[in-house]
Amino acid sequence: MCAGAEGGHLGGSMSLVEILVALYFAVLRVDPAEPRAPGRDRLVLSKGHAGIGLYAVLAERGFFPAADLAGYAEPGGRFAAHPAPETPGVEVPTGSLGHGLPLGVGFALAARLSGSAARTFVVLGDGELQEGSVWEAAMAAASLRLDGLTAVVDRNGLQITGGTEDVVGLEPLADRWRAFGWTVVEVDGHDVRALVDVLGKPGPPDRPVAVIARTVKGRGLPFVEGQVRSHYARLGDRQRRRAHAALRAARRADGGTDR
Repeated sequence: MCAGAEGGHLGGSMSLVEILVALYFAVLRVDPAEPRAPGRDRLVLSKGHAGIGLYAVLAERGFFPAADLAGYAEPGGRFAAHPAPETPGVEVPTGSLGHGLPLGVGFALAARLSGSAARTFVVLGDGELQEGSVWEAAMAAASLRLDGLTAVVDRNGLQITGGTEDVVGLEPLADRWRAFGWTVVEVDGHDVRALVDVLGKPGPPDRPVAVIARTVKGRGLPFVEGQVRSHYARLGDRQRRRAHAALRAARRADGGTDR
C-alpha cells in the first residue's frame, strides 16, 4: 500500500502490527463472516492514521480478500488513509486524534448496560496522548469503573514532529495512567506471546486497564526503523523490494515460511 501513488503512514503501522495480530487472532471475539454480530468485542483504532496496518490484519483474518487491498487510496474505494465503517471489521471512523478513547468508553458502558460480556479495546498512539480529550475519557472510565475497557498505547516514542518527549513529555507514563485510576501493565509490543498473555486476561474488577506496549516505529524495515521520517512514506520500487526482502529474512530467522 505504501508503494502506491499516495503512500501511507508506514512507521506507525509497522509499530502496532503485533498488537493487532495478538488481538485479532487470539483475543477478540469477532467473526469475519458476521462483522456486526451483536455480542462481538469491539476494537477502536484511535490512531486511525495507522489504517493500513489494520487493513492488512483484517485481510489476513478473513474479513475480506487480501487482493482487495490493491484498491487502497483509490477514489470511491473503501480503503482510505483513515479507516471508516465501509470496511468490514471497522467499527467507527477514526483519525481525528483523541476521539477513540471517548468512543471506547461509550462502547464499554453500552455493553455493561445491555448485560453483554463484550470487551472493548482502544489502540492509541503515544503522541495522541497529548490530546486533552484522552484524559477526560480516562477520568470518566475510572469513575464509571469500566473493567471491560482496555486501552493499548503504541509507545514508539515518535510522532510526526519528532520525539514525543521533546514535543510534550509523557513520562512517567505508567504513573500518569495509575493516577487516573487505571490498572497498568507494561509489555514488549513486538512480543506476540506476551501481548496475548496480557490482553487475553480481563483486569481486576471495577478498573479499566491501560497496556503500555513499548514498540519501535517502522519495526522490521531497517532503512526506516526508529526514524521520524517513517511517519508517512511513499516507497519507490527499489524500497518496496528492500522492504519485502527484509521482512522475508526476518520471517525465516523466526522459523516461519518465506511468504
